[in-house]
Amino acid sequence: MQTARDLLFGGVAPTTLVADAGLTALRIGAGLMMAVGHGLPKIPPQEGFVGMVEGLGLPLPLFFAWLAGVAEFFGGLLLAAGLLTRPAAAAILGTMLVAAFGVHFAAGDPLFAVDGPSAEMAVLYAFVALAFMLVGSGRIGMDHLVRERFARLIP
Repeated sequence: MQTARDLLFGGVAPTTLVADAGLTALRIGAGLMMAVGHGLPKIPPQEGFVGMVEGLGLPLPLFFAWLAGVAEFFGGLLLAAGLLTRPAAAAILGTMLVAAFGVHFAAGDPLFAVDGPSAEMAVLYAFVALAFMLVGSGRIGMDHLVRERFARLIP
C-alpha cells in the first residue's frame, strides 16, 4: 500500500548512474524552462492572459490566471529541484492539458506547425510532466534525500 511519503516523495530509481544523470538533466531543463519561460511571465497575470482565461469559460478568470502562473513557475522550480516532484508535475500537467485542449486545439491550432501557433509545446510539456508523475525525481533529487532522511518520520 502506498503511503503519503510514497506519493509525495516516491518514485522509481533508475538502475545506473547514466540513467540517473539523464533523468536529472531532463528534470532540471524542463523545470527551469517551464518556470522561467512560461510561469514567470504570468506572475502577475497580464490583462490579455486574464482575458484569454475568461474566454475559456472558467469562473473567476483572475484566480485561474494566477493559478496557472503559480503552477507553472513554482511547479517548474520544484520539478527542477526534484522536490515534491509528483505534485509539481501534476500541477504542470493540468495547466498543459488546459493549454493544449482548451486553448490550442479549441482554436483549431494543429499539433505541429512550421509557421504559426500549434499545440506542440503544451503537449510535449504534458508528456514530460506525466513521465515525472510516474517515475518521481530519481535518485539525484531532493525527494530522494527527503525520503531517505525522514523515512522514519513520514509514514
